[in-house]
Amino acid sequence: MTTAATSKVFIAFQDNEEARPVIEAIQADNPEAVTVHSPGLVKIDAPGRLVIRRATVEEHTGRPFDLQQIHVNLVTLSGHIDEDDDEFTLRWNH
Repeated sequence: MTTAATSKVFIAFQDNEEARPVIEAIQADNPEAVTVHSPGLVKIDAPGRLVIRRATVEEHTGRPFDLQQIHVNLVTLSGHIDEDDDEFTLRWNH
């Protein structure tokens, strides 16, 4: 049985210039996500699933982007990870 608390996934990044286009891409691709800014940290919560798409990050940066670069500014996350060259996905339910 999945409770409301465990059905949400989240990811948090340092609040800096490098992370900003990633955060904007997440917001664009996950309209149901809620973004919370704290001093030095940006946390994004989503119900059940959250996706980071390489193509969307590239649209926001205007240059090629390797999804492995998100780990540099990643603080924490919650959910099962599924990643390849094009998408990084967090989810609880398959």
